[in-house]
Amino acid sequence: MSSFDDREKGFEAKYKVDQETQFKVNARRNRLLGEWAAGQMGLSGDAVASYAKDVVAADFEKPGDDDVVAKVVGDLAAKGVKLGEAEVRKKMSELQAVARQQIASQ
Repeated sequence: MSSFDDREKGFEAKYKVDQETQFKVNARRNRLLGEWAAGQMGLSGDAVASYAKDVVAADFEKPGDDDVVAKVVGDLAAKGVKLGEAEVRKKMSELQAVARQQIASQ
C-alpha cells in the first residue's frame, strides 16, 4: 500500500506544480496582452506598466478569460481603436505561447 500512497502523493505534487505554472503563464500572458493593448491605445512609459497591471487584475474578477477580453476590448473601443473580440482573443492566444516559453525558461 505504501507504493500506492507514494504514487498518489507524486501525482498530487505534480498537479499542484502544473496548476501553479498555469497560473504564472496566464498572469504573464495577461501582462503581455496589457502591454500590447497599451501600445495600440498610444500609451507610453509608466502608463503601459500601469495598464498591464490592470489587465492582470481583471483576470481575478471571474473564472476564465472573458473578463480580460471584455476589459481590453472595452478599453480599446473607448480610445477609438477598432479591434474586436476576435482580434484580442487571437493576440491572447499568440501571447499564451510566448508566456509559456518565458516561464519555462526561468
